Amino acid sequence: MIKVAVDAMGGDFAPEAQVKGAMEAIKMIDDIEIILYGKEEEIKKYLTDSSRIRIEDAKDVIPMGEHDPVRAIRTLKDSSMVRTLTAVSLGEADCAVSSGPTQALIVGAHLIIHRMEGFKRVALSPIIPSLTNKETVILDSGANVEIKPEYLLQQAHYASVFTKEILGKENPRIGLMNIGTEEGKGRDFDKECFALLEDSDLNFIGNVETKDILEPPCDILISDGFTTNMVIKTLEGTAKSIGKMLKKNLMKGFFGKIGALLSKKNLNNFKKEINPDELSNAMIFGVNFPVIKTHGSSNAHAFAYGIKRAADVTRTNVIGKVSEALKKENVKDEGTSD
Repeated sequence: MIKVAVDAMGGDFAPEAQVKGAMEAIKMIDDIEIILYGKEEEIKKYLTDSSRIRIEDAKDVIPMGEHDPVRAIRTLKDSSMVRTLTAVSLGEADCAVSSGPTQALIVGAHLIIHRMEGFKRVALSPIIPSLTNKETVILDSGANVEIKPEYLLQQAHYASVFTKEILGKENPRIGLMNIGTEEGKGRDFDKECFALLEDSDLNFIGNVETKDILEPPCDILISDGFTTNMVIKTLEGTAKSIGKMLKKNLMKGFFGKIGALLSKKNLNNFKKEINPDELSNAMIFGVNFPVIKTHGSSNAHAFAYGIKRAADVTRTNVIGKVSEALKKENVKDEGTSD
Protein backbone atom coordinates (compact mmCIF):
# COMPACT_ATOMS: atom_id res chain seq x y z
CA MET A 1 0.00 0.00 0.00
CA ILE A 2 1.12 3.54 -0.81
CA LYS A 3 0.79 5.78 2.24
CA VAL A 4 -0.20 9.35 1.37
CA ALA A 5 0.29 12.09 3.98
CA VAL A 6 -2.27 14.88 3.58
CA ASP A 7 -2.15 18.40 4.98
CA ALA A 8 -5.83 18.55 5.87
CA MET A 9 -5.79 22.18 7.06
CA GLY A 10 -4.01 23.89 4.15
CA GLY A 11 -6.11 25.69 1.55
CA ASP A 12 -9.05 28.05 1.22
CA PHE A 13 -11.68 25.37 1.87
CA ALA A 14 -9.86 23.22 4.43
CA PRO A 15 -10.55 20.82 5.93
CA GLU A 16 -13.79 20.08 4.05
CA ALA A 17 -12.27 19.87 0.55
CA GLN A 18 -9.28 17.87 1.80
CA VAL A 19 -11.32 15.34 3.76
CA LYS A 20 -13.93 14.84 1.03
CA GLY A 21 -11.14 14.66 -1.52
CA ALA A 22 -9.41 11.96 0.51
CA MET A 23 -12.61 9.90 0.65
CA GLU A 24 -13.07 10.28 -3.11
CA ALA A 25 -9.45 9.26 -3.73
CA ILE A 26 -9.85 6.10 -1.64
CA LYS A 27 -12.77 5.04 -3.82
CA MET A 28 -10.81 5.85 -6.99
CA ILE A 29 -7.47 4.20 -6.05
CA ASP A 30 -7.17 0.69 -4.64
CA ASP A 31 -3.57 0.68 -3.41
CA ILE A 32 -3.43 3.75 -1.12
CA GLU A 33 -3.88 4.58 2.54
CA ILE A 34 -4.30 8.21 3.64
CA ILE A 35 -3.14 9.93 6.80
CA LEU A 36 -4.90 13.24 7.47
CA TYR A 37 -2.85 15.72 9.53
CA GLY A 38 -4.81 18.51 11.15
CA LYS A 39 -7.28 19.47 13.85
CA GLU A 40 -8.99 16.20 14.66
CA GLU A 41 -12.32 17.62 15.77
CA GLU A 42 -12.70 19.70 12.60
CA ILE A 43 -11.68 16.81 10.36
CA LYS A 44 -14.21 14.47 11.96
CA LYS A 45 -17.05 16.80 10.93
CA TYR A 46 -16.52 15.77 7.31
CA LEU A 47 -15.04 12.26 7.57
CA THR A 48 -18.07 10.04 6.98
CA ASP A 49 -16.07 7.04 5.72
CA SER A 50 -12.75 6.20 7.38
CA SER A 51 -11.91 3.23 5.16
CA ARG A 52 -8.11 3.28 4.74
CA ILE A 53 -8.05 6.78 6.27
CA ARG A 54 -6.76 7.77 9.69
CA ILE A 55 -6.33 11.10 11.47
CA GLU A 56 -3.21 12.45 13.18
CA ASP A 57 -4.06 15.43 15.36
CA ALA A 58 -2.03 18.58 14.59
CA LYS A 59 -2.82 21.72 16.56
CA ASP A 60 -1.40 24.48 14.35
CA VAL A 61 -2.06 25.78 10.84
CA ILE A 62 0.26 27.77 8.56
CA PRO A 63 -2.04 30.50 7.15
CA MET A 64 -2.43 31.06 3.41
CA GLY A 65 -1.10 34.62 3.74
CA GLU A 66 2.09 33.63 5.60
CA HIS A 67 4.82 36.23 4.88
CA ASP A 68 7.73 34.42 6.58
CA PRO A 69 7.59 30.78 5.42
CA VAL A 70 11.02 29.91 6.85
CA ARG A 71 9.99 31.06 10.34
CA ALA A 72 6.65 29.27 10.02
CA ILE A 73 8.24 25.93 9.08
CA ARG A 74 10.87 26.18 11.82
CA THR A 75 8.58 27.27 14.64
CA LEU A 76 5.17 25.70 13.92
CA LYS A 77 6.34 22.11 14.40
CA ASP A 78 2.82 20.92 15.19
CA SER A 79 1.27 22.50 12.11
CA SER A 80 -0.56 20.24 9.67
CA MET A 81 1.95 21.04 6.89
CA VAL A 82 5.08 20.38 8.95
CA ARG A 83 3.62 17.17 10.37
CA THR A 84 2.70 16.02 6.84
CA LEU A 85 6.21 16.61 5.47
CA THR A 86 7.86 15.14 8.58
CA ALA A 87 5.85 11.93 8.20
CA VAL A 88 7.34 11.49 4.72
CA SER A 89 10.89 12.30 5.86
CA LEU A 90 10.62 9.73 8.67
CA GLY A 91 9.30 7.02 6.36
CA GLU A 92 5.84 7.01 7.94
CA ALA A 93 4.37 7.98 4.56
CA ASP A 94 5.55 7.70 0.95
CA CYS A 95 4.38 11.06 -0.42
CA ALA A 96 2.72 14.31 0.61
CA VAL A 97 -0.14 16.49 -0.68
CA SER A 98 -1.01 20.02 0.43
CA SER A 99 -3.12 22.99 -0.69
CA GLY A 100 -1.32 25.24 1.78
CA PRO A 101 0.78 28.34 1.00
CA THR A 102 3.11 27.59 -1.89
CA GLN A 103 6.32 29.15 -0.59
CA ALA A 104 5.88 27.53 2.82
CA LEU A 105 5.47 24.14 1.17
CA ILE A 106 8.57 24.66 -0.99
CA VAL A 107 10.60 25.79 2.03
CA GLY A 108 9.26 22.87 4.07
CA ALA A 109 10.16 20.39 1.36
CA HIS A 110 13.70 21.86 1.33
CA LEU A 111 14.20 21.86 5.10
CA ILE A 112 12.38 18.65 6.04
CA ILE A 113 12.49 16.30 3.05
CA HIS A 114 15.65 17.81 1.47
CA ARG A 115 16.81 18.10 -2.12
CA MET A 116 17.89 15.10 -4.16
CA GLU A 117 21.64 14.56 -4.19
CA GLY A 118 23.22 16.71 -6.88
CA PHE A 119 19.99 18.58 -7.70
CA LYS A 120 20.77 22.29 -7.52
CA ARG A 121 17.36 24.01 -7.57
CA VAL A 122 13.88 22.61 -7.10
CA ALA A 123 11.10 23.54 -9.52
CA LEU A 124 7.34 23.76 -9.24
CA SER A 125 5.74 22.09 -12.22
CA PRO A 126 2.00 22.26 -12.91
CA ILE A 127 0.28 20.68 -15.90
CA ILE A 128 -1.76 22.95 -18.14
CA PRO A 129 -4.45 22.09 -20.72
CA SER A 130 -3.43 21.93 -24.36
CA LEU A 131 -5.34 21.84 -27.63
CA THR A 132 -2.63 19.75 -29.30
CA ASN A 133 -1.31 17.45 -26.55
CA LYS A 134 -4.22 17.38 -24.07
CA GLU A 135 -1.68 18.11 -21.30
CA THR A 136 1.55 20.10 -21.20
CA VAL A 137 4.07 20.09 -18.35
CA ILE A 138 5.29 23.64 -17.61
CA LEU A 139 8.10 24.71 -15.27
CA ASP A 140 9.38 26.43 -13.21
CA SER A 141 6.20 28.16 -12.08
CA GLY A 142 7.76 30.11 -9.23
CA ALA A 143 10.08 28.08 -7.01
CA ASN A 144 13.06 30.12 -8.29
CA VAL A 145 12.93 33.62 -9.73
CA GLU A 146 16.42 33.28 -11.19
CA ILE A 147 18.49 30.17 -11.91
CA LYS A 148 21.61 29.21 -13.81
CA PRO A 149 21.24 27.54 -17.22
CA GLU A 150 22.78 24.29 -15.95
CA TYR A 151 20.11 24.12 -13.26
CA LEU A 152 17.40 24.51 -15.87
CA LEU A 153 18.96 21.58 -17.75
CA GLN A 154 18.60 19.41 -14.62
CA GLN A 155 14.96 20.42 -14.36
CA ALA A 156 14.44 19.51 -18.01
CA HIS A 157 15.79 16.00 -17.35
CA TYR A 158 13.36 15.65 -14.43
CA ALA A 159 10.45 16.91 -16.52
CA SER A 160 11.31 14.45 -19.30
CA VAL A 161 11.18 11.45 -16.94
CA PHE A 162 8.01 12.73 -15.25
CA THR A 163 6.22 13.29 -18.57
CA LYS A 164 7.16 9.85 -19.83
CA GLU A 165 6.15 7.99 -16.66
CA ILE A 166 3.08 9.97 -15.61
CA LEU A 167 1.62 11.21 -18.89
CA GLY A 168 2.76 8.23 -20.96
CA LYS A 169 4.57 10.30 -23.60
CA GLU A 170 7.56 8.42 -24.97
CA ASN A 171 10.60 10.63 -25.65
CA PRO A 172 8.74 13.85 -24.72
CA ARG A 173 9.51 17.01 -26.70
CA ILE A 174 10.91 19.99 -24.77
CA GLY A 175 10.48 23.63 -25.79
CA LEU A 176 12.23 26.65 -24.30
CA MET A 177 9.83 29.56 -23.77
CA ASN A 178 11.20 32.61 -25.56
CA ILE A 179 10.25 35.79 -27.43
CA GLY A 180 10.89 34.17 -30.81
CA THR A 181 11.40 30.75 -32.32
CA GLU A 182 14.75 31.48 -33.98
CA GLU A 183 18.00 30.36 -32.37
CA GLY A 184 19.77 33.33 -30.79
CA LYS A 185 16.58 35.00 -29.53
CA GLY A 186 16.15 36.22 -25.97
CA ARG A 187 18.44 37.08 -23.08
CA ASP A 188 21.93 35.69 -22.58
CA PHE A 189 20.30 33.26 -20.14
CA ASP A 190 17.96 31.96 -22.84
CA LYS A 191 20.79 31.58 -25.34
CA GLU A 192 22.87 29.59 -22.83
CA CYS A 193 19.89 27.39 -21.98
CA PHE A 194 19.27 26.79 -25.68
CA ALA A 195 22.86 25.66 -26.21
CA LEU A 196 22.82 23.30 -23.21
CA LEU A 197 19.48 21.76 -24.15
CA GLU A 198 20.53 21.34 -27.76
CA ASP A 199 23.75 19.58 -26.69
CA SER A 200 21.90 17.22 -24.32
CA ASP A 201 20.35 13.85 -25.15
CA LEU A 202 16.90 15.29 -24.46
CA ASN A 203 14.34 15.68 -27.25
CA PHE A 204 14.77 19.46 -27.48
CA ILE A 205 12.79 21.08 -30.31
CA GLY A 206 13.96 24.68 -29.84
CA ASN A 207 12.32 27.94 -28.80
CA VAL A 208 8.54 28.25 -28.39
CA GLU A 209 6.75 31.60 -28.29
CA THR A 210 4.29 32.08 -25.43
CA LYS A 211 1.50 32.90 -27.90
CA ASP A 212 1.50 29.16 -28.59
CA ILE A 213 1.13 28.25 -24.90
CA LEU A 214 -2.16 26.37 -25.45
CA GLU A 215 -1.13 24.86 -28.78
CA PRO A 216 2.54 24.05 -28.22
CA PRO A 217 4.59 21.89 -30.59
CA CYS A 218 6.01 20.11 -27.53
CA ASP A 219 5.08 18.21 -24.35
CA ILE A 220 7.17 20.27 -21.92
CA LEU A 221 7.58 24.05 -21.74
CA ILE A 222 10.47 25.35 -19.64
CA SER A 223 11.95 28.67 -18.49
CA ASP A 224 12.99 30.45 -15.29
CA GLY A 225 10.51 30.88 -12.44
CA PHE A 226 9.81 34.57 -13.06
CA THR A 227 8.94 34.09 -16.74
CA THR A 228 6.86 30.97 -16.25
CA ASN A 229 4.95 32.34 -13.27
CA MET A 230 4.03 35.43 -15.29
CA VAL A 231 2.89 33.23 -18.18
CA ILE A 232 0.73 30.99 -15.96
CA LYS A 233 -0.90 33.89 -14.13
CA THR A 234 -1.61 35.64 -17.41
CA LEU A 235 -3.16 32.42 -18.71
CA GLU A 236 -5.32 32.02 -15.59
CA GLY A 237 -6.47 35.63 -15.68
CA THR A 238 -7.23 35.52 -19.39
CA ALA A 239 -9.25 32.32 -19.03
CA LYS A 240 -11.34 33.84 -16.22
CA SER A 241 -11.91 37.08 -18.14
CA ILE A 242 -12.90 35.30 -21.34
CA GLY A 243 -15.38 33.22 -19.34
CA LYS A 244 -16.92 36.37 -17.84
CA MET A 245 -17.08 38.16 -21.21
CA LEU A 246 -18.66 35.13 -22.82
CA LYS A 247 -21.30 34.89 -20.08
CA LYS A 248 -21.98 38.64 -20.22
CA ASN A 249 -22.53 38.66 -23.99
CA LEU A 250 -24.56 35.46 -24.05
CA MET A 251 -26.97 36.83 -21.46
CA LYS A 252 -27.76 39.96 -23.50
CA GLY A 253 -31.28 39.95 -24.88
CA PHE A 254 -33.93 37.28 -25.17
CA PHE A 255 -32.34 35.30 -28.01
CA GLY A 256 -28.93 35.45 -26.33
CA LYS A 257 -30.39 33.82 -23.22
CA ILE A 258 -32.11 31.15 -25.32
CA GLY A 259 -28.81 30.47 -27.10
CA ALA A 260 -26.99 30.23 -23.77
CA LEU A 261 -29.57 27.74 -22.49
CA LEU A 262 -29.23 25.59 -25.61
CA SER A 263 -25.42 25.78 -25.38
CA LYS A 264 -25.24 25.04 -21.64
CA LYS A 265 -23.58 21.64 -22.09
CA ASN A 266 -20.99 23.04 -24.52
CA LEU A 267 -20.28 25.98 -22.21
CA ASN A 268 -19.76 23.65 -19.26
CA ASN A 269 -17.34 21.60 -21.36
CA PHE A 270 -15.50 24.82 -22.26
CA LYS A 271 -15.24 25.77 -18.60
CA LYS A 272 -13.89 22.35 -17.70
CA GLU A 273 -11.36 22.39 -20.52
CA ILE A 274 -9.77 25.69 -19.50
CA ASN A 275 -9.70 24.82 -15.79
CA PRO A 276 -10.00 21.05 -15.30
CA ASP A 277 -9.78 19.77 -11.71
CA GLU A 278 -7.58 16.90 -12.85
CA LEU A 279 -4.81 19.33 -13.82
CA SER A 280 -4.93 21.74 -10.87
CA ASN A 281 -1.89 20.37 -9.09
CA ALA A 282 1.87 20.80 -9.35
CA MET A 283 4.76 18.60 -8.27
CA ILE A 284 7.83 19.97 -6.55
CA PHE A 285 10.66 18.65 -8.71
CA GLY A 286 13.98 17.95 -7.00
CA VAL A 287 13.22 16.74 -3.47
CA ASN A 288 13.75 13.22 -2.16
CA PHE A 289 10.09 12.18 -2.03
CA PRO A 290 6.97 13.14 -4.01
CA VAL A 291 5.36 16.38 -2.80
CA ILE A 292 2.27 17.63 -4.64
CA LYS A 293 0.99 21.18 -4.32
CA THR A 294 -2.69 21.47 -5.16
CA HIS A 295 -4.32 24.82 -5.87
CA GLY A 296 -5.24 26.80 -2.76
CA SER A 297 -8.86 26.94 -3.91
CA SER A 298 -9.05 23.24 -4.84
CA ASN A 299 -12.41 21.57 -4.36
CA ALA A 300 -12.74 17.96 -3.21
CA HIS A 301 -12.52 16.55 -6.73
CA ALA A 302 -9.39 18.53 -7.55
CA PHE A 303 -7.77 17.51 -4.27
CA ALA A 304 -8.55 13.85 -4.98
CA TYR A 305 -6.61 14.16 -8.23
CA GLY A 306 -3.70 15.69 -6.32
CA ILE A 307 -3.65 12.54 -4.19
CA LYS A 308 -3.84 10.44 -7.34
CA ARG A 309 -0.88 12.31 -8.80
CA ALA A 310 1.19 11.70 -5.66
CA ALA A 311 0.34 7.99 -5.74
CA ASP A 312 1.17 7.72 -9.46
CA VAL A 313 4.57 9.35 -8.99
CA THR A 314 5.33 7.04 -6.06
CA ARG A 315 4.13 3.91 -7.83
CA THR A 316 6.19 4.55 -10.97
CA ASN A 317 9.35 5.48 -9.00
CA VAL A 318 9.79 8.74 -10.88
CA ILE A 319 12.35 10.08 -8.41
CA GLY A 320 14.54 6.97 -8.65
CA LYS A 321 14.46 7.16 -12.45
CA VAL A 322 15.33 10.86 -12.39
CA SER A 323 18.35 10.08 -10.18
CA GLU A 324 19.58 7.56 -12.72
CA ALA A 325 19.05 10.00 -15.61
CA LEU A 326 21.01 12.71 -13.80
CA LYS A 327 23.87 10.31 -13.03
CA LYS A 328 24.14 9.49 -16.73
CA GLU A 329 24.13 13.20 -17.62
CA ASN A 330 26.84 13.91 -15.03
CA VAL A 331 29.00 11.11 -16.42
CA LYS A 332 28.53 12.52 -19.93
CA ASP A 333 29.50 16.02 -18.76
CA GLU A 334 32.60 14.73 -17.00
CA GLY A 335 33.59 12.83 -20.13
CA THR A 336 33.25 15.84 -22.41
CA SER A 337 35.13 18.14 -20.06
CA ASP A 338 38.34 16.05 -20.09
